[in-house]
Formats: sequence, C-alpha cells, structure tokens
Amino acid sequence: MTVPAAVEDLLRTLAPQVLGTLVRRHGAFDACEDAVQEALLAAAVQWPEDGVPENPRGWLLTVATRRLTDQWRSERARRDREAAVFTKERGDEAGPPPGEDDRPGDRDDTLTLLFLCCHPALSPPSQVALTLRAVGGLTTVQIARAFLVPEATMAQRVSRAKQKIKASGARFAPPPPEERDERLRAVLHVLYLIFNEGYTASSGPDLQRADLTSEAIRLARALHRLLPDDGEVSGLLALMLLTDARRAARSGDGGLLIPLTEQDRTLWNRDAIDEGTALITDALTWSPPGPYQLQAAIAAVHAEAARPEDTDWPQILALYRLLSHLSTQSKSPNPMVTLNEAVAVAMVDGPSAGLDLLRPLADDDRMSGHHRLAAVRAHLLEMAGDADAAREAYRQAARITTSLPERRYLESRAARLNR
Repeated sequence: MTVPAAVEDLLRTLAPQVLGTLVRRHGAFDACEDAVQEALLAAAVQWPEDGVPENPRGWLLTVATRRLTDQWRSERARRDREAAVFTKERGDEAGPPPGEDDRPGDRDDTLTLLFLCCHPALSPPSQVALTLRAVGGLTTVQIARAFLVPEATMAQRVSRAKQKIKASGARFAPPPPEERDERLRAVLHVLYLIFNEGYTASSGPDLQRADLTSEAIRLARALHRLLPDDGEVSGLLALMLLTDARRAARSGDGGLLIPLTEQDRTLWNRDAIDEGTALITDALTWSPPGPYQLQAAIAAVHAEAARPEDTDWPQILALYRLLSHLSTQSKSPNPMVTLNEAVAVAMVDGPSAGLDLLRPLADDDRMSGHHRLAAVRAHLLEMAGDADAAREAYRQAARITTSLPERRYLESRAARLNR
C-alpha cells in the first residue's frame, strides 16, 4: 500500500494530537494507542481513494473512539467504571461527530505525550520505539524496518513499553515541576538518538536513513513550537538542521562514505544551514549554553568554512573544551565528547596531543570496543606519519563496525596506506 506523501505527513502530524485527546479523556494509554493505530491505518486506506475529509482530525478521533469502545465492549471483565459510563452515554454512536474536538484553540497534548513515552521506567530503546509509534505515527513495521530488526521483535518491544507505562501508574499529565527538567532531557535524548540512527545507521547496508532523520527533525520542530523559550530545544533543532544539511555530500558512488574534509560543500543545503545558524545564534544570546547548543555551535563553525582549510579549529577546540567541562560535571561524562575533542586538539596542537587525549578511553568500557575509537586513533596516527600503526587501527575499526558503508570506508583507508 502506497500512501501519498501529503497524506502520510498529515497523519503523522495528527497522530499525537488524537492520541493525546483520547488518553486525556479515558486513560488507558495502551488501549488508546492501539485504537489510534487502527484509525491511522483506516485513514491510510480510505483517504487516498475517497479524499481527505473536511475535518481530518475529527475523523480520526471519531474512528479511534469507536475502536476503543468496541474493544471495551468485547472485554467486559476489563472495563472500568469510566468505560462503563462512557459506553452507556455514547451507545452505538460512540465518539464525537467530526469537528467537535477540532475547535480553534483546542489543547495540544503532544508535549505531555512525549513526556509519557520517555517515562523513566522505560529503557532508551523502548522510549525510542514508543515515541516513534505514538508521537511519530509510524507503524511497528516501519520502525522495525528502520532499525533492521524483525517485526515481531519490535512489536514485543512496543508492547512491553506500554505494559511498563501501565504498571508504573503514570498519569497523562505534565510531570511535576521538580521532574520536568530531567524528563525534558530524556525527551531531547530520545529525539537525538532517532536522528543519529538515521544520520549514521549503526548497522546494515545503508549509510543513512532519511526517513528517520526527517522524522526526528519534524518532532524537534514540533517540540520547538511548544517550547520556543528553551535554549536546549532550540539547540537540538539547530544541531539536526546543520548536520542534516551535509547529507547529500556524505556519500559517493556505491554509497561510499565521504569524510567531512573531502566533501563537496556546494552540495550542502544552505537553507538548512542558514536556519540552523540563526537558531543557535539567537539561543546563545539569551540561554546558558547546554550540550546541544554547544554541539550546534560547533556544527555552525564547520558550516561557515567554504573550504576545509578555512575551518576555525581553535574556536571549535574552545567549544569542545566547554562541552567537555559540562560533560565532566554530569553524573556520566560522555566519552564521545573526548573522542571529538581529540580530533580538534590534533588539528590545533598536532596529532601527538590528540593521541594523548585518546589514551584514557582505552580503559573506558563504553569505548574500548567501539569502532569509532579505533577509527579516530587511526586517523591521528596517519596524521602523525605512522602508516603501519594507522593501517592496523583502520583494520581494527573495520572489523568492529556493523555498518557496511563505514566498513568499506575504513578498509579503503587501510588499503590506501598499503599503497
């Protein structure tokens, strides 16, 4: 079944609004989410044939409410008092007529829904899966395909996540003030994970998956509309735009990865760069810098350079050092920050200084078996002129990575050193 892009975009936009309304009215997140998925499927089948209804949100809400009522009727033993009252009052014509819940100014529950999907009771993979399904409007099949896992595996992951939400007793309401900042960080982290998986796929034959990066940017835009005065929300959206702007230049013939220094910068998306630069420039004028803002600022410095040799590496190093300082202050310092900082140090102070910064990471369990540590080490060894050690490090990184494009790139670097 092929759904027109305009219809698919509309459904993804409406999905969290309809789900939020249902859960706010009736609770039972798991049952409401299933009902919305059925309504989305019905719309995907009917709208391309019959046309988009005059009030698409009301249509989806009506269909989802009727599905929910049918489910409660067929499971009388599980029906609670609200469902019984609901059924008695609504009868066979369950659900509001189209338009009743699409009044101007009707509340948007997308942010509350994001907080619920990123509940601390869930693991990060479960948070990602539930966010893509409930807020992104993706089907289980689409999510499974994006993450290269069997549909049954992803279905179990989503089901377990909904069960944990139910068991936790979480209410469909904004988190209390003392939990809000931490829960918002979880939401931002989940959107960041979705974007990263799309920008550089962790496994499989493709370097990047535009469907995931586009969805992450769409959700980040929605979050920014809801929280325009949060500097880190602005920073994350800016980071995504500035990073995704390089997508067309990141791969060549056969999908071979092209590193930043060798990319054709005329292929970069200048509109996305201008938008991202404006966002981060504005945010840094009124918000204390956070990790996403600093990463966006680094991406903006790269984007300003017309040629690799024009890159302001001292400024990038200063930003990485500030980012490293923030990371050290957190409960769990991020070794990836140190990894990137080592490259900036090498560009400013020479490869030996960068290699010195990398050494402690070999004892970090999170990085000791990660291909990126070996790849960065290989790059710095090559800069230092140690071809033999660089070649072995490239080969080591190629053996570890599960991404086929990255493996081919690393093997090609090793082969070039052989020549």
